[in-house]
Amino acid sequence: MSLSRTAAADALIPETHPFRQHLGRVAAVNAERPHRAWTPADGPIPALYLSHGAPPTFEDPGWMTELHTWARDLPRPTAILIVSAHWESAPLALSGSAGAELVYDFGGFAPLYYRMRYDTPDAAGLARQVTGLMPQTVQSGRGLDHGAWVPLKVMYPEADIPVLQLSIPTHDATTLLALGERLRPLREQGVLVVGSGFMTHGLQFLTRAMLQGHVPGWSADFDAWAADALARGDVDELAGFRDRAPGMPYAHPTVEHFTPLFITLGAASDPAAAVTTAIDGFSIGLAKRSFHIV
Repeated sequence: MSLSRTAAADALIPETHPFRQHLGRVAAVNAERPHRAWTPADGPIPALYLSHGAPPTFEDPGWMTELHTWARDLPRPTAILIVSAHWESAPLALSGSAGAELVYDFGGFAPLYYRMRYDTPDAAGLARQVTGLMPQTVQSGRGLDHGAWVPLKVMYPEADIPVLQLSIPTHDATTLLALGERLRPLREQGVLVVGSGFMTHGLQFLTRAMLQGHVPGWSADFDAWAADALARGDVDELAGFRDRAPGMPYAHPTVEHFTPLFITLGAASDPAAAVTTAIDGFSIGLAKRSFHIV
């Protein structure tokens, strides 16, 4: 049987590379226990907010294991609709449903990352579901950007689940909560709704010390504030992050990596419910906090 284009590209990655070793671990886990598929008896599948990383995620075995374990702890979705910090576009737009090339929207990394593939099945059915809920959505031929394909390639490396990306049309929390609410019925069909950002994203304030593991106060303080508000279900506090959160504006000099969180909360059955934290900690001083909510 011939390899898929994704698997064929993965086979060219050196065997010593951490991502290639991750694929080996995934294969072993799948052989021992296949990933259970979502069924209607499960009820609505949770909505996710994840800190998505970039190519260095593929070099971090611990982070990759956390992401894949999280995916395995949830039922295997019927499809995935993801909103990334890296596609700001109004009116609402959907990525191409089949055959669109990935967007390699990063620079300065090893050539192998620009040869990676993530060729998922035709998502025309999901596109019809989304446009049925929001008829004003524009169809585009755009591919998945790194805020979508990098984490999904780690979480679901087989690339066998239909995926669409939805643009983020605004950074107004109230509007994004309402958008998430419009997407809520998808979860009842086993569609994983994902807001992809980064809990802190002050890349312009990156220091040598952060590269060596130091966590600056602005990152730690913002993360602790967000963790507390999420645990209390205080959506109003989160919506006021620009003025209320410690560490601003260093934690988010621009806000696009935080605001996908409001689509996730809006898609939840109760946006004010306490979330379940799946990943915490820091990478190069930035908070990796990621969670799901039913």
